[in-house]
Amino acid sequence: MAKFDKLKEEIGWLKIIFGVLIATDISLIAWLVQNYGKASPILLIVCAIMVLLVTFAIVWINRVAYRKIDELEEL
Repeated sequence: MAKFDKLKEEIGWLKIIFGVLIATDISLIAWLVQNYGKASPILLIVCAIMVLLVTFAIVWINRVAYRKIDELEEL
C-alpha cells in the first residue's frame, strides 16, 4: 500500500508542476504576442526559446505523469 500512496503523491506533485508550466507558457506566449513590435530582437529570441523549452518541459511532465498513472493501474 505504501507504493500506491507514493505514486499518488508523485502524480499530485506532477499535476502542480504541470499547471505552473502551463501558466508560464501561456504568459510567455502572451508577452511575446503583445510586445512583438516593441521589444528588442534579442529579448524576442530569448522569449521564443523559453517558450520552446517550457513547452518541451510540459510534454515531458505529461509523459512522466502518464507513466506513473500506468504504473498505478498495475498495482
